[in-house]
Amino acid sequence: MTAFDPRPVRAIIFDMDGLLLDSERIAYAIGREASEHLGLPWDHEVAMRMIGMNSRDGYRLLQDAFGPSFPIDEHQAEFGRRYEQAIVDGRFPLKPGVPELLDQLALRGLPGAVATSTRRSRALPKLEGVGILHRLKGVIGGDEVRNGKPAPDIYLAAAALLETPIAHCLVLEDSNTGVRGGLASGAQVVMVPDLLSPAEDVLARGITVMNDLHEVARRLAD
Repeated sequence: MTAFDPRPVRAIIFDMDGLLLDSERIAYAIGREASEHLGLPWDHEVAMRMIGMNSRDGYRLLQDAFGPSFPIDEHQAEFGRRYEQAIVDGRFPLKPGVPELLDQLALRGLPGAVATSTRRSRALPKLEGVGILHRLKGVIGGDEVRNGKPAPDIYLAAAALLETPIAHCLVLEDSNTGVRGGLASGAQVVMVPDLLSPAEDVLARGITVMNDLHEVARRLAD
């Protein structure tokens, strides 16, 4: 396995859901609830494959799985209504280690930005709600790039926002889709798994896998 090397790192690009926020479980539950409410099929494996994708690509996956008659607009509206309420209710808490990691970045003078498949209008209130938006240099939402993860677009946009060459950025991701996109961008990537274990192709790339953000903070301090 390629050892993580903090020396060239000048900036951090964070995924949000499943990495900074313990939100993938809530999104999964909301998706299932929306399907049940509408009398639509739900498949665990399909839902797990959606992790890390933007909504456009996720709904394309649902339509591929359940057929062209799957009512994308209806499901998206019901999911959105429930998801927006979850944001208002503050149901997306920080993952363990986030404050410590941000403190370590401040200590080292490393700027950080979020690159999330979630649309910007939902990402900002989620990050504001847990009190970390002001600690980030910026946010790139999934609706602000042409191609979603695993394409490299969002990471390259985040690197530009950070005014840092992508080769000097560290991407932190919890999903295999995100890891693939980070690697495609040319960044150094560390995976901190949440709901998904590292896929075989991800492990074959020799990336470093860490248990949690506490470990990331410790390694950056080395």
